[in-house]
Amino acid sequence: MNSNSYFNAFILVFLAGLCWSFGVVTVRYMADAQSYVFQYLFYRGLSIAIILIIYLFIKEGFSFYKNFFRIGISGILGGIFLATAFTGFIFSITMTTAAVTLFMLASMPFIAAIVGYFILGEIIRRSTIIAMIIAFIGVCVMIYNDTISGSALGAIIGFISATGFALYSVTIRWKPETPKFTTVVLAGLFCALFSFCILGLSFEPFTKMPTINSYLSLLHGFIVACGLILYTLGAKYLPSAELTLLSLMEVVGGVLWVWMPLFGINEVPSFTVVLGGIIITSAVLFHGYGARRKREPVLP
Repeated sequence: MNSNSYFNAFILVFLAGLCWSFGVVTVRYMADAQSYVFQYLFYRGLSIAIILIIYLFIKEGFSFYKNFFRIGISGILGGIFLATAFTGFIFSITMTTAAVTLFMLASMPFIAAIVGYFILGEIIRRSTIIAMIIAFIGVCVMIYNDTISGSALGAIIGFISATGFALYSVTIRWKPETPKFTTVVLAGLFCALFSFCILGLSFEPFTKMPTINSYLSLLHGFIVACGLILYTLGAKYLPSAELTLLSLMEVVGGVLWVWMPLFGINEVPSFTVVLGGIIITSAVLFHGYGARRKREPVLP
């Protein structure tokens, strides 16, 4: 692999984080979001699966279904971990403050680094460790003036969500022959099936959800799916810790979009939030500066 391949992967994953950040906008537009968590997760999970199937059909034609026969244990585990991340994030952000949820998300690079080291033998560069620490400091600065109160259970679920995504990042690098996009399809289906079971295997609860929420959850599924496509394309050339580090741009972008008058939400961030966002972005850019001089990928 040449340096350009690595740098292109860096850009893809960077854009994936920014893409996911628009999900915050869709959640803010929902009516009484806390009352329709499982309906929201069902629609979002189903739309993610459908969009990825369409992508696979366009990419591989009718033979795309053969990927499902090559999933293996890594694909199944990856689907479960990613579905856990999908579900945990929504629950966390509705049970506690956004500050606590963001704080939990900041642990993703460290979890991925530890698991990637022991499972895949990925050696993390010193510059990556420095960037992760700087990014973590940035998140701490972002939440400094925010309330840290809220449900302890929400904080725990936020950590479980971060762990789920970190483990998913490791599984998609575990076995190169595993169809990566099929894993995402499984995650969407697992999330939708879990939500449908919680709703009593009945479609009646869906009739009570405002129509706007249905459209927004489908839109959020589209946003997540597009981000996962970019993320998965870049996963071949980036170690697990670096993947999750770049995904922290979701935190920075989310704050920016709800602040911009363009979306009409007008949540003006405090000085510490802006400063923290600058620190996180600087950490990611600092890491990307050396991307052109990267060594060979850990996995072929």
